[in-house]
Amino acid sequence: MTAAAVVEKHELDAAPRRVLVGLVGRGIQLSRTPAMHEAEGRGHNLSYVYCLLDTDLAPNRLGVQPINLQGIISYAEFFGFNGLNITFPYKQEIISVLDDLSEAAEVLQSVNTVVLRSGRRIGHNTDMWGFQQSFLSELADVPRGNVLLLGAGGAGAAVAHALLDCGVQKLLISDIVESRAAILAKRLNSHFGKGRASAVSDMAQSAASAVGIVNATPIGMTKIPGLPIDQELLRPSCWVADIIYFPIETQLLAEARKRGCRTMSGEGMAIHQAARAFELFTGKVPNVERMRAAFSASTEVPTGGGK
Repeated sequence: MTAAAVVEKHELDAAPRRVLVGLVGRGIQLSRTPAMHEAEGRGHNLSYVYCLLDTDLAPNRLGVQPINLQGIISYAEFFGFNGLNITFPYKQEIISVLDDLSEAAEVLQSVNTVVLRSGRRIGHNTDMWGFQQSFLSELADVPRGNVLLLGAGGAGAAVAHALLDCGVQKLLISDIVESRAAILAKRLNSHFGKGRASAVSDMAQSAASAVGIVNATPIGMTKIPGLPIDQELLRPSCWVADIIYFPIETQLLAEARKRGCRTMSGEGMAIHQAARAFELFTGKVPNVERMRAAFSASTEVPTGGGK
C-alpha cells in the first residue's frame, strides 16, 4: 500500500460516522434527549445529529391535521434517518406502520425507539429497561407488596412490566380509560401469573393498601400541570415515583416529599432509556455517566414538556 493510500485509509478510519436520528412527539421542544444523544455521539467520534419532530408544530408549519405517522416515518426514511425515538402520545399508534417488533416491544405493545435499517422499520422499547435500572438503583430496598400504578398507556405498560420484574407482588392499575387498565392487567396476568395485576377504580381504597405509587400519566408535565392523585392519599409510609422529568420536581413528588414519602423522579429512567436507544441506533456501548452529565447540564426552563 502506498504512503498516500495509508494516509487516505487513516483519514477514512478517523472520519466521524454520520448518524441522523430524531424524536417524534407532542410538545417536545424542551426535551433533554437531543443533548444526551449528541454528547454521547461526540464521545464516540460520531457526526451525530438529533432532531425534534414536534407534532404540536406541524399544523402551523404544514397545515397537516391529523398527524400522519406513516408520513413522518416515510419522511425520515427519505432523508436518511438512522432511527427515531417515539414519545407521548404515539408509543402504541406507531406500531401499525412498523415492519417488525423486538421481543420487549411485542410483549409491551409499546414502542419508544424505531431503528430504520435496510429498508425496514424495527420497533423497540427501552422504557422498561430505563425504569427498571432507575428503580433498582434508587429504590432497591423499598417494600414491594401492593403498588398503585397510575396510567395504562404505552409508558404505563413498560413501567408495569418493570415493576413486576423487580418483584412487586401485586400491581393495582388505574387509568382514566378503565378498559385500558383492564386490558393491561389481563396481559400482565397472562405473562406473570394469575392475580399479579388488577384494574382498579376506587383510588382511595387502592392508595390505602399500596406501599408504593407510580405515576405513568402525563399529568404533572410543565405543559399539563396538576396532580394525578389526591394529595391527601399520600401517606408517609408510601414511596412515590414519577416517570416525568420535565420538571424533575413534579407537583406529585413535591407533595409526597412534604408528607415524608421517599421519592424517585423520572431522571434515571430518561437517562437509561436514552442510553439503550443510543446503542440500538449506533451499535456502540454508551457511557451512561457521560449521558447523565449531559442531562444535568441541560438548562430547565419554566414552560413546555418533553421526553
